Amino acid sequence: MSVVVQLDHVGKRYGSVVALDDVSLTIESGEVVALLGPNGAGKTTAISLMLGLRRPTSGRARLLGLSPTDVDARSRCGVMLQESGVPELLTVRELVRLFSTFYPRHLPSAEVLRMAGLEEQAGTRVDRLSGGQRQRLFFALAVTGDPEVLFLDEPTVGMDVEGRRAFIVALRERARRGTTIVLTTHYLEEADQLADRVVVIDRGAVIADDSPAAIKTRVAGKRVELRFDSDVGEELFAGLPVTGLRVDGSSATMLSPHPAVVLRRVLNARDDIADVDVSGADLEDAFIHLTREGGSDGAGDG
Repeated sequence: MSVVVQLDHVGKRYGSVVALDDVSLTIESGEVVALLGPNGAGKTTAISLMLGLRRPTSGRARLLGLSPTDVDARSRCGVMLQESGVPELLTVRELVRLFSTFYPRHLPSAEVLRMAGLEEQAGTRVDRLSGGQRQRLFFALAVTGDPEVLFLDEPTVGMDVEGRRAFIVALRERARRGTTIVLTTHYLEEADQLADRVVVIDRGAVIADDSPAAIKTRVAGKRVELRFDSDVGEELFAGLPVTGLRVDGSSATMLSPHPAVVLRRVLNARDDIADVDVSGADLEDAFIHLTREGGSDGAGDG
């Protein structure tokens, strides 16, 4: 496999604020990589350096073996950023056709519209699209050049459940074609469903880099979810072997290396348990476990 994206001991500072600190990262052809991290951890800064939108303070970034600012490298990439500006008075079809002229090769407009789920909106002006439809339009514009590598920064923000589901199907289709995909997302179930590899960034440093399954094994214990017929307080779980306790009204979720101990105590204390679920830790649990030692200091912008 060839190297598509490389950050080599990259640092990025904004005055006295360190957004990325000596980050080294290699992404190979055909990989689907999710960059995860708290707000301000440095994810968006990392994407910007990969794309040449910002220059590193130290170290080096490479894209398809070239400088990220090289025209040849950029022409082989598709990009969907959190903020995108496009002509509002063009129709969806007109805009897709316009963007196709920017690339040395491109997909047929009909295929792009199908992939983005915008066939019914093809004749609709951009300023009349809903928030979720605009996100799908930005995805269509990102793939119209049939990119070798696709960058997606929080791509499903504003999409409804149906839109997100269709978007995941479209991404899987691109991945099957061998497209390298780099995405950031706050929806960790998306990363779990899509990514071959998860890179967790916290306070400007890479703190985990592995498959979703391997990262989930870093959490010792089981996920315990309890639902009661009436509200419950955190004091019910005082002194029990639990971490990551979250209580919301009549529901409680936690991690425990000894779920049987927890259940015995709760069953003795409460007779109104409506539902119990014990399962393996998910990616969200692992993410919280990895980053809970300290929040991001706000460095960077994502």
